[in-house]
Amino acid sequence: MRTLLLAAPLVAAALSGQTQLTIYNQNFAAVKETRALELTKGENEIRVTDITAHLEPESVILRDLRLPDSIRILEQNYESDPLSEGLLLSKSEGKVLEFEVTEQNGTTRIVKGRILRSGYVPHTAAFQQYGAQYQYAQRAYANPEGGGQPIVEVDGKIKFGLPGRPIFDSLDPKAFLKPTLLWRLWSGDAGRHQVEFSYLTGGMRWEANYNAVAAEKGDSFDIVGWVTLENMSGKDFENANVKLMAGDVARAPDGDQYPAIAKMAMLSVAPGAPAVTERAFEEYHLYTLERPTTVLDREVKQVEFLRASGVPAQRVYVYDGLKIDSRYRGWDYQMIRNQPDYGTESNPKVWVMLEFRNSEKSHLGMPLPRGKVKVYRRDTDGRNEFVGEDSVDHTPKDETVRLYTGNAFDIVGERRQTNYKVENGNHWADESFEIKVRNHKSERVQVRVVEHMYRWFQWDITAKSLDYAKSDARTVEFRPVIEPGGEAVIHYTVHYTW
Repeated sequence: MRTLLLAAPLVAAALSGQTQLTIYNQNFAAVKETRALELTKGENEIRVTDITAHLEPESVILRDLRLPDSIRILEQNYESDPLSEGLLLSKSEGKVLEFEVTEQNGTTRIVKGRILRSGYVPHTAAFQQYGAQYQYAQRAYANPEGGGQPIVEVDGKIKFGLPGRPIFDSLDPKAFLKPTLLWRLWSGDAGRHQVEFSYLTGGMRWEANYNAVAAEKGDSFDIVGWVTLENMSGKDFENANVKLMAGDVARAPDGDQYPAIAKMAMLSVAPGAPAVTERAFEEYHLYTLERPTTVLDREVKQVEFLRASGVPAQRVYVYDGLKIDSRYRGWDYQMIRNQPDYGTESNPKVWVMLEFRNSEKSHLGMPLPRGKVKVYRRDTDGRNEFVGEDSVDHTPKDETVRLYTGNAFDIVGERRQTNYKVENGNHWADESFEIKVRNHKSERVQVRVVEHMYRWFQWDITAKSLDYAKSDARTVEFRPVIEPGGEAVIHYTVHYTW
């Protein structure tokens, strides 16, 4: 977007007040600031430079705090591409520039060349609007063999790449050294206006991470939850009031992604004071940092928001022996029910899961935002050993959480089809299975054996060697208890009709 040529001089918008940040766990944030504007009556031109590099210009809201209708934005121009060598090259296409060439002996000389193509791709707007095309262009620009690099004519010959360091004319007074909003405002009266300035921006995100440490014996654990903030917005936020929104907020997809950040900063918290408080907001949950904090650009900051000891949990073993052959992926049910070998491949792995209740009785009870949980167990030497990791979704109070921590080493399963018969003319099929689960541990275990009725919607188990529970319309669960060194053998027959 090009800058409008305005008759009146530009005035910078001054910051006067604390910034409020609401960061969403979907790679964006809402920024709200208070600013003081010195305006004349009628039209004014204002330049705002203290903004992020990923501001969404269509989200800008400007409101006078005293008289909401006293100012109005007539025009807004967003210059998201600050001054750089690439930008100046793009503005010099078709022109002759001087280039400083350094010889091997350290001397320099000046050559002239005409810029036929700059190879420059705007870094922000193109990224947001064109996604993969922009990334391809950026790769081509960086590739010395590619087609996105500059093309320069020197002494009547074509050269790919710059012949030396380009020398540009003096800066245009309207040049933007960093992302800038240029406003044309109408004001009903002259003087100082206290305004609220808010916008949405990319380049900011937060996530929750949890560390759960189980004792040497038993499955109760202690848990610590961290909030991790990332700022890749291109702007520092000093002493900001920070809120974190957890939930699935609807946004039109644009494919935006922001790279990881390597720098780490820690926030110290006064003992005894909660670092983060939580409350419901609309259909989401809002977590508020209880003290202002500084979030610098290209910084990762962590704040503890959860700590609980002695959370009771249950270790659960699950054997889901079904392994679908890749040949059958995407088949419809009419074809599946006629294939005798469908669903007959066996998965020998038994899953290990940790199950607990997010309740006050379990010393928890705060709505848990989505995040990864790392599980450790304390060894006999008192040190923590990492035993698995899983992700949890947004979990309300009083709901059950199940963490998959890996596969059991000493418990294995085996599943095989023992009979299959289909009568298409009579619209039925029978299928029988034998399932074996062997326990090589030194203690008794209970295993949840999960079976899926995948052939058709109408079914009935006509024979079984062990009682089962119906988990849902297409799933049953057997729960054999297996002695040390023992084996559980389950037989069942299912009758399908259609």
